[in-house]
Amino acid sequence: MESLDRHDVVLLTELQRDSRQTVQQLAERVGLSSTPCWKRVKEMESAGIIRGYTALVDREKVGLSLCVIAELNLTRHSEDEVRRFEKAVADAPQIVSCYSTTGQADYVIKVLVRDIKDYEQFLHETAFKLPGVTHVRSSVVLKEVKSELRLPIEAPRKVTEAKPKRRR
Repeated sequence: MESLDRHDVVLLTELQRDSRQTVQQLAERVGLSSTPCWKRVKEMESAGIIRGYTALVDREKVGLSLCVIAELNLTRHSEDEVRRFEKAVADAPQIVSCYSTTGQADYVIKVLVRDIKDYEQFLHETAFKLPGVTHVRSSVVLKEVKSELRLPIEAPRKVTEAKPKRRR
């Protein structure tokens, strides 16, 4: 799939809003009939544009009241060390996101746990034991102002042909 057209963008926007919609509901919102709508969704799944479907769970209602953003630094940046670190991060369920960054930190992680006691346990049993970690700086999130999973996908811009300039 080369590029997204207006229908694809609307489809992705609708699926991000509610992925439980039927193909018929999606087709009505996109302005296509069911079969072409279904084919587009399948093409975007095959191309990896749509990676999967999931339920959004309220973290506090399931007991994950503490959110911590932590910056981590590694001692060395060899390919093997980075690979081992990233695999260990992927295996830690409390780490819900991880970013390799520029600036002061090599990595920034988002950790969800029940309370500060659980975070302390996470630090000692997981974070400090991550391969190559030399330093961890933690910031406790006081309030989530915005936590959006939907991507801000825009419709393709129309290309307008340049009009020739008039000579004077």
